[in-house]
Amino acid sequence: MRPRRHLLTVVCLLALVALLAVPLLLDARRSGPEERFVGTDSAATSAIEQAHPDYQPWFRSVFEPSGEVESGLFALQAAVGAGVLGYVIGYLRGRSRPRPQGSD
Repeated sequence: MRPRRHLLTVVCLLALVALLAVPLLLDARRSGPEERFVGTDSAATSAIEQAHPDYQPWFRSVFEPSGEVESGLFALQAAVGAGVLGYVIGYLRGRSRPRPQGSD
């Protein structure tokens, strides 16, 4: 039973490394003047500007943070998401464990 668990751990770690490495390798193969690691928002904006140069947005953002504030908000969002995910995993793991006799 032990070797099977170790094999599963190794396979999961390799899958994690692949999930991190494949996007980096694919992006490294790109060539051209475009920025690297550009999000889909920038790609969509560029496509709209090329297709319709006279396009005017319907509305403007109420709050446009600076780059540092935007990065901080993104990090806060990631931290809250990780906290919720960790709580749910811990809750489900604790719920699945048998309780000691006489603890009611």
